[in-house]
Amino acid sequence: MSDRLQIGLLFAFPVLLIAALFALGQTIPVPVLGRSYVITIPLPEAEAQLGLPEIAGPADLTRPLVVIDAGHGGPDPGAIGEDYREKTVVLGLARALRDRLLEEGGIRVAMTRDDDSLVILEERAEIARALGADLFISIHADSAGEDGGVTGASIYTLSETASSEAAARFAQRENDADVVNGVDLSGTDESVNAILVELSQRRTSERSLEFARLIVREGEGVLRFHPQTLRSAALAVLRAPDVPAVLYEAGFISNREEARALASPEGQERFAEVMARAIRIYLARQSNPQ
Repeated sequence: MSDRLQIGLLFAFPVLLIAALFALGQTIPVPVLGRSYVITIPLPEAEAQLGLPEIAGPADLTRPLVVIDAGHGGPDPGAIGEDYREKTVVLGLARALRDRLLEEGGIRVAMTRDDDSLVILEERAEIARALGADLFISIHADSAGEDGGVTGASIYTLSETASSEAAARFAQRENDADVVNGVDLSGTDESVNAILVELSQRRTSERSLEFARLIVREGEGVLRFHPQTLRSAALAVLRAPDVPAVLYEAGFISNREEARALASPEGQERFAEVMARAIRIYLARQSNPQ
């Protein structure tokens, strides 16, 4: 028997043993304790109610509600740079925006996550819908791999047809295998459902694009934007048909200088100032339509 084959069998034996025990329904005895153990992982019930975050700010329910979504979290780090992880950087930005909005007053705020926890992708937009949000902002950061020279923020709005090949790849990466929640229109004809959802989504997309343009306008000279700033893609996190939403790519974790700036208190403050101003202008326009 060759040395290579012996090494292969050595590594394969434990795997084959565990597979055989699993197939036979056996547990593995622990000689020291004289017992057998089976590891079980509790799973949520299929009909478990969606956990909703607390809403901070005014108690007046007529005040507008903004839901801020810090991307990734928990075991999902998102994009990884040399010194920074996306999940940590975007949580800092999300908290800075929340604090700025609450400090200025008049707006209710909720966050899909306020710690290093994982929120299932399909639940993020559903949280905004369940809370009756007036605006949903998902904050992310990108990576250009080995190309550390790519910089600048970009803003995504929903489009069934991605605006570019890069946007299409991004949508595929972010959506993964998650199923997008639709609107409960039970009791009506399927063709009517499709029309109603499409009309609602079209109107919502127009408002989302209006808000995205406000971010660019208010951020000019303050934030660094990617040359292709406004983009559209079929992103699951934006597909609540009745909640205007944007996905803000704050910059590139793969660029050390930009990542450091985004993680700094000064960078977070600049972001929060611009975003809060854009939010207030947008909400004012919606409450006083021309």
